[in-house]
Amino acid sequence: MRVTSHRKFDKQYSKLPKKIKNKFKERASLLIENPDSPLLKVHILSGKKYPLKSMNVTADYRALFIDNGKVITFFEIGSHSELYE
Repeated sequence: MRVTSHRKFDKQYSKLPKKIKNKFKERASLLIENPDSPLLKVHILSGKKYPLKSMNVTADYRALFIDNGKVITFFEIGSHSELYE
């Protein structure tokens, strides 16, 4: 499985605290190994964010991505309130 990221994700990620960056790396690895893990709480979004999927990074932080079976592309990362205004 290949992992890529969008420019917007890269910009948001660069501004995150180190603790959140480390947690994201852990959760991204888990997503690759076990996408059905209940820790991730992966689900498809509706509305303007469809067809993106969301995964939990921490209790408040989410990463939005698309998984086509071969490539996971991350599009956004941030707190729940930042992403779902």
